Amino acid sequence: MNLAAATNESLAEASNVLIYSSMAVYTLAFFAHIAEWVFGSRSKVGRTAAALSASSARASAAPAVKAQAGGTAVLERPEVITRSATGTRDVPDGPGAAGGTFKGDLYGRIAVSLTVVAFLVEAGGVITRALSVQRAPWANMYEFSITFSTVAVGSYLVLLALKKNVRWIGLPLVTTVLLDLGIAVTTLYTDSDQLVPALHSYWLWIHVSTAILCGAVFYLGAVGTILYLFRDSYENKLASGGTPGKFASSVMERLPSAASLDKFSYRINAAVFPLWTFTIIAGAIWAGDAWGRYWGWDPKEVWSFITWVAYAAYLHARATAGWKGRKAACLALVAFACWLFNYYGVNIFVSGLHSYAGV
Repeated sequence: MNLAAATNESLAEASNVLIYSSMAVYTLAFFAHIAEWVFGSRSKVGRTAAALSASSARASAAPAVKAQAGGTAVLERPEVITRSATGTRDVPDGPGAAGGTFKGDLYGRIAVSLTVVAFLVEAGGVITRALSVQRAPWANMYEFSITFSTVAVGSYLVLLALKKNVRWIGLPLVTTVLLDLGIAVTTLYTDSDQLVPALHSYWLWIHVSTAILCGAVFYLGAVGTILYLFRDSYENKLASGGTPGKFASSVMERLPSAASLDKFSYRINAAVFPLWTFTIIAGAIWAGDAWGRYWGWDPKEVWSFITWVAYAAYLHARATAGWKGRKAACLALVAFACWLFNYYGVNIFVSGLHSYAGV
């Protein structure tokens, strides 16, 4: 069978055009997000500082005595200030990336609209790539990368559609998607072609698709974790009487509180962890069919397991005294770094049975 004849070159070229077109629209969305943050930075700040001052005042206040009918005196309980699982102070969430200004919000809506258009164009590129060879569009690193970024943006848009306060993810998301696609079309690009024999299996649809979804959601969790570390430092500085710079204040005040960011990251990672477990099990079953053994300590298998252990340790740390807050957040970033190395490092620098990078 002639593999070249099995490839629809017109659809393959159309896929390339759509991917490049999506990069152009993502670039416009990037500048719209920048405008959103710039105009939003003109909003008033200090909500966190005011909340921390009020919390301190309430915490130091002595219980008040009030009289009830019948002359009985009882202690009036002071207002309870709740804290997150990490001990982060209970402060209000910022108003979002736009900072509550009209122009900022306008540019934010434009940025989201452009992101939706770019997502649809990129998804079209992934679909036409699949149609050009009549198979799953993730048989090499180029295809994995364009599908991964599509799923990451799609996950973000789903959260927005569910009315979640996640517009603050927009700028880092679009930035990293542009970086991902830039690497894909320059360094990782592979011509549309048929599968190597070992990949001819329905498990390609199951195993790799779940790996892509897990990576995309883990990425969103990592963004939340990084921003949590910055926001937590900002709140700690305010609580200790420090004065952050004007730029830092204008950015941090528009983010959710450290407690909200921490909760977001934890829920995201906890929700997708079972699916990552399934991904490893599915890979083992596929290995049994393809190579006659379920586990052979291939580099990809090893680093998939290391990633699983790292995320399991993070989730366990959240319920363990002494490993909360920033320590657990750093562990979550280590786990995501393991996932990244499993994708880029193992595929490019390590030889093994999973060496289908095409670079």
